[in-house]
Amino acid sequence: MNQLRTLVLLVPTAFAFIPPGFSQVQKQALPCVSATADCTDWLLLHGGPARGLVYSTYSLTVPNPAINRALIMVHGANRNPDHYFRTATTAAFMASALNDTIVIAPGFFSDDQECKDKLEKDQVSWSCGRDSWRSGGTSTTNKDLTSFDFVDEILRRLADKKTFPNLKAIVIAGHSAGGQFVSRYEMANRVADTLGVPVSYVVANPSSYAWPDASRPLPQADAAPENAVLGWKEEKPHTNFTYGPFDAAKDPKYDLWPYGLEKHDSGYTVGISDDQLRSQLASRPTTYLLSQVDTLPLGGFDGSPSAMAQGPTRRARGEAFVHYINQHLGAQAQILIVPECGHNDRCVYTTDAVLPVIFP
Repeated sequence: MNQLRTLVLLVPTAFAFIPPGFSQVQKQALPCVSATADCTDWLLLHGGPARGLVYSTYSLTVPNPAINRALIMVHGANRNPDHYFRTATTAAFMASALNDTIVIAPGFFSDDQECKDKLEKDQVSWSCGRDSWRSGGTSTTNKDLTSFDFVDEILRRLADKKTFPNLKAIVIAGHSAGGQFVSRYEMANRVADTLGVPVSYVVANPSSYAWPDASRPLPQADAAPENAVLGWKEEKPHTNFTYGPFDAAKDPKYDLWPYGLEKHDSGYTVGISDDQLRSQLASRPTTYLLSQVDTLPLGGFDGSPSAMAQGPTRRARGEAFVHYINQHLGAQAQILIVPECGHNDRCVYTTDAVLPVIFP
């Protein structure tokens, strides 16, 4: 079996090596691990014709009793679900989870003037801006759809007992801009508590968070710029943070959604109260993965005043955010400093300590 799993990753075809004599049923039971069109599928959104593209190791419509967990991996700002599919399937191989886990990587593509992705017929397009697909923004081609609706649909497919009768856990993970998506989806989505399958969230190295109130970490102790830049010297989470009012004269928009909860009056979050967002943020099981050496402004770092109000580095922002929601909202969020990694999804998700988090 170990030899067969090795071939799954090494053979440059859509599916794993298929020994002679395998039945069609046995062939369907093998994971699709190639980041090519052969491992993609289309999901109709709101009944169609609008549709979104996903990479997936198994079909979302063929009954599969062998699957007992699902990993949804959200890509970063480069809109490269193929890359994140490779990362996620590599991690599944390392965790010996390819045979009983469905790995899904949705794509949030954009044909606007900034990104200019080439889209297929009826494929949904999303805005490429910072407060767009990564925060539940509305599609630029279908005003009735938001990016969070896309993942809602994936969750409903996974929870269908006719297709996955033995599914026991769903994990939604994302890195960088994908981490922003997962962080905000965790606090906003309306379907996770209705599925009958536990959903957990893994947020890795986002540049910003939707802060639950108007306070922010003060630039002192572990949030002081000179200390935060040297934060890589410690493998344990920093916790020496103090919080207080932010000087809005420096940035009047610092608390607007998606950096805070003010005016979340468009997209998916319309009609959701601030109290509900805070309650879901605190109650839903979430692990925050922060790279030990993600302390430099690299990899699309958000240096806007609204983001800088949350801390001087990605690592410091995440540490301050988790400490705050645990202390002030009663959350029980977990935090893991991923040793020796920088702003790199493949390093993060293939680290031994992370595998049990994304494949519970």
